Amino acid sequence: MKLIIFLSVLVTFLMANNPAVYATLGDVIYDNAVKIEKLRTIDEYSPSSIMIDKYLLDVKKTKELGFKLESGDKTTDAKGYLIRLRQLSKINDLFVRRVYKLYKESLKNEDSWLLSKMINSGLMDTQKYKDEILDYYFKHSDMMDSTGIIDKFLQEKKKSKELKEVSKKKIGLSKEEIQKARIQRLRRNDRLKQEAMQKSLEAQVAHEKHQIRQEQLRELSK
Repeated sequence: MKLIIFLSVLVTFLMANNPAVYATLGDVIYDNAVKIEKLRTIDEYSPSSIMIDKYLLDVKKTKELGFKLESGDKTTDAKGYLIRLRQLSKINDLFVRRVYKLYKESLKNEDSWLLSKMINSGLMDTQKYKDEILDYYFKHSDMMDSTGIIDKFLQEKKKSKELKEVSKKKIGLSKEEIQKARIQRLRRNDRLKQEAMQKSLEAQVAHEKHQIRQEQLRELSK
């Protein structure tokens, strides 16, 4: 019971804001610590539970040093803090690599439960494996929960499909508009031609009338 309370307090502290000192290195460690703590619930990590607890405690102590250093505490050594961060970073990388290894094994062994845990651990670049993950899910959807990352990917896929449909409709409307404009242009050209022919005919009739009138005047003058 005491261990559960301790871990609860520890996780709460790790979820707090991170020290600004050496944030590029520290943020990855501190943000991943909460995710690594959740690995304890996975059977494959049972043998590593003590290691995880020790690691989280070291992260907590290091984070406390970071805040002291940030506050200007003269008793805190910046170099020593950086050394601790580098040591923790190596252990963090070990946990991350193990997640990728178990992910690959779960694909190979078709262990849907373990695969779901790995892709939802927050320690994987799931976007990089999006197609592979979805391909596996579609083949094992009857035995696999779609919550978490898979649901996110399915929503993205649905949205992408909807956008493509909208795009197709827009393209279709554009073609209709182009066709409509073409018809209007042809009709306008026909109208202009008819008007031009009418004017030409009227001019010709007027010219003929003028010639006839002139002929009549010449006859009368004789």
